[in-house]
Amino acid sequence: MNTQDEIKYQEALKRVKKIKGFYKHAIVYIFVNIMIVFLNLKNLAPGETYFQFKNFMTAFFWGIGLAAHGLTVFVPNWIMGQNWEERKIKEFMEKEKANKWE
Repeated sequence: MNTQDEIKYQEALKRVKKIKGFYKHAIVYIFVNIMIVFLNLKNLAPGETYFQFKNFMTAFFWGIGLAAHGLTVFVPNWIMGQNWEERKIKEFMEKEKANKWE
């Protein structure tokens, strides 16, 4: 395998790990929130409604975090532009190379 293929392989591997991390995060989010719903239902007072903000707080705020995680995984070029990471690495390598010979 040549160097270019190895680089592409490492980039693909990194991307797959990011996607896998997001799916794990989503699964934990679902299971934890299901448990919270059951606990909240169990602890309701007679005649009390379930539809109160305190019962949805964890799902709401964690959901914002999960959505942000999803954006960083599936839409990374949206904010930084395409190949931002690669350009930044090259920039740092060029600076290091320039400083090395001074």
